[in-house]
Amino acid sequence: MEAFTYLFVYSILSTFLRTSITLDTITPTQSIRDGDILASAGRRFQMGFFSPDNSKSRYVGIWYTVSSGTVVWVANRDTPLNDHSGLLKVTDGVVILLNSTNSTVWSSNTSRTAENPVLQLLDNGNLNFLWQSFNYPCDTLLPEMKLGRNFVTGLGRFLTSWKSTDDPTQGEFSLRLDLRGLPQVVVEKGDTIKARLGSWNGVGLTGFTGLTRNPLYVYEFMFDENEVYYKYKLKNSLFFTRFVVNPSGIAQRFTWLDRTNRWELFSTMPADQCANYAFCGAYASCNIGNTPVCACLEGFLPKSPKAWDSVDWSDGCVRKTPLNCSDGPDGDGFLKYTGLKLPDTSSSWFDKTMSLKECEELCLKNCSCTAYGNLDIRKGGNGCLLWFGNLLDIRVFADGGEDLYVRLAASELDHVGKKRRSSKKKQVGIMIDSALFVPGMIILGLVSYIWKRKLRKQAMTKRNRGKECDNVGGKEDIELPIFDLTAIANATDNFSRENKLGEDGFGSVFKGTLREGKEIAVERQSKNSGQGLNEFKNEVILIAKLQHCNLVKLLGFCIEENEKMLIYEYMSNKSLDSFIFEQTKSKLLDWHKHINIITRVARGLLYLHQDSRLRIIHRDLKASNILLDNDMNPKISDFGLAKSFGGDQGDTKTNRIIGTYGYMSPEYAVHGQYSIKSDVFSFGVLILEILSGKKNRGFCHPEHCHNLLGHAWRLWIEDRPIELIDDSVGDFALPEMLRCIHVGLLCVQQRPEDRPNMSSVVLILSSESLLPKPRQPGFYTDSPEADSSCSTPFSANEMSYTLFEAR
Repeated sequence: MEAFTYLFVYSILSTFLRTSITLDTITPTQSIRDGDILASAGRRFQMGFFSPDNSKSRYVGIWYTVSSGTVVWVANRDTPLNDHSGLLKVTDGVVILLNSTNSTVWSSNTSRTAENPVLQLLDNGNLNFLWQSFNYPCDTLLPEMKLGRNFVTGLGRFLTSWKSTDDPTQGEFSLRLDLRGLPQVVVEKGDTIKARLGSWNGVGLTGFTGLTRNPLYVYEFMFDENEVYYKYKLKNSLFFTRFVVNPSGIAQRFTWLDRTNRWELFSTMPADQCANYAFCGAYASCNIGNTPVCACLEGFLPKSPKAWDSVDWSDGCVRKTPLNCSDGPDGDGFLKYTGLKLPDTSSSWFDKTMSLKECEELCLKNCSCTAYGNLDIRKGGNGCLLWFGNLLDIRVFADGGEDLYVRLAASELDHVGKKRRSSKKKQVGIMIDSALFVPGMIILGLVSYIWKRKLRKQAMTKRNRGKECDNVGGKEDIELPIFDLTAIANATDNFSRENKLGEDGFGSVFKGTLREGKEIAVERQSKNSGQGLNEFKNEVILIAKLQHCNLVKLLGFCIEENEKMLIYEYMSNKSLDSFIFEQTKSKLLDWHKHINIITRVARGLLYLHQDSRLRIIHRDLKASNILLDNDMNPKISDFGLAKSFGGDQGDTKTNRIIGTYGYMSPEYAVHGQYSIKSDVFSFGVLILEILSGKKNRGFCHPEHCHNLLGHAWRLWIEDRPIELIDDSVGDFALPEMLRCIHVGLLCVQQRPEDRPNMSSVVLILSSESLLPKPRQPGFYTDSPEADSSCSTPFSANEMSYTLFEAR
């Protein structure tokens, strides 16, 4: 009976102790056995015993509660246990791990003592005692964890990769602060640098030109006599993010998405050839957008021309002319480069107080100084950074980057100066030639004259209208096929309701099948539409001259009897609005298709604004005017409202305001002023609609009275941009999503001059370039006249409208 009582009491005590260690602390009277869990107070992290995939070895580690397979720290990474008999406990101020023979496998080696030490797992993932796990990171850098060195204690904090995904033993790769010269973050394999994330410039690391306003975290860099470190902090504790060096030496940032219940890759380093350390060798720059990617700096030539020709750039470049290192007109000078990832700073010197001019003078006085630049880019730049020896690991960024002043001999500076001036003259000459090439208004005037003359002929020969169509579209003018009205009527089953694809403000669109089996789309202008002969003529002239894979192809036209029709290639998936605004069909567009549509529409607009014969403003870009082919590739359609003008003509004003509310820019809707930035505004609206699955016009959120633009802006400034994304999007890449929202908000800014042009948009969408902060959108309520409250939508549909201002 006594034995039974003893066993019963022991069982109750054991249960009590075992339950207590599921909290966030253990005391010297407690321990953790294999199978027990220590959880942080907020249940964000857990600690216990685990085995990696495909391994029977046992380790003590810390992992995310939401993702038990994501281990962020391992105690005994180099000394695994062979069975499940491990025991972790606190004794004499030391945390120790014992095996089945009661031998110590691992310990914290704490030199400090305390009367009642408590081991606690914090909500940031730090195991805190008289010692803390954040001082001894493994392969993962968590928020608030330092990467650097304490000069007082000599403690160095750096990451080391796992040996493999199944083995947490220290691998070949590490991520650390290289403390030679100006400290910089590098990825090393042994003692060899494999990639360089760069040095601190006051805002971030020079190797990245990512979002300037990151909604998830902020960076911090400390460098004084006591310590140097780099770390980041979460802005919103609801997010999980981690930075990992994987067994292959790739540095990756992941962010956890509750909606998808998985980790999403945010960034990768190295991400391309140019991110590999010194890929182009000394005194050369790497530009991933060029072919070849490597090029010698001005004043330098390949050290090994044969190797350079065989695409081996590792030897780099050498000076054409040796430095003079003397004062006077024959001395050395500096050539300015912009938009660069600054060179390796391991052989550099810096000063926080010097001006850029003082920096230049100091560099000239030292023959070993090869370049200089600002230490800190904030407030226009300040401080001095000098380079000595070879300039290594320079890359050119498509956007962002920093200035670098490279030392050259005076003769080379003169030669490079003449070369650059010559290049500028050529550019000016090209601009002048373009300006002298038959201005757009003259072209339109001549076309108008020819058109009117043909209309007079049409009135005189009503009995032969088919031939008159031939005259209107003769090869000497437009070179477009002319379709017979009878053939079009037969192809569309006499414009039957079953063949109707949709309608806009000017007419209806019908599907047709020609006698030879070719499918077509016929845009038939309504008899009482606002679009007259001028708009029809404009559309024919413009589309006939446009050739781009992201513009709908015009096959021909017909003017016969009272009909005016355009015949296009048939787009089997109809228009974009039928997908993104329809709950069932929207699920057919995964994240890849969303990005593809956004990017391709941007390229189509860039062609219209910059690369086509005439500068063209669409003026009615919207979801219903984006058609989708069999592969869901988008094509911009409906050029009835488009305007063209050549040269560098800027804003134009009209008293006839034409377009669709919800997509019209403020300066156009209110004052009739339009430019290419009007299309940029419409494109920004389109991006936000594609991502959210909601229409801008008529949108009103229960929490506020803003339209979609205002809603997106509010989420952005409250660091909640992910909430904008429609559930139908499915799994998405977080950095791409954030960049798309950022670009959308940049495009819909109130002032046209604040909006990027489409060439910048295309580059931004395909890179990790630095982005400016967006300003408040224009028309962020539903009314174009006032931004004060939600208003009744102008129309139940999204047809185009024409308004006339008072003169």
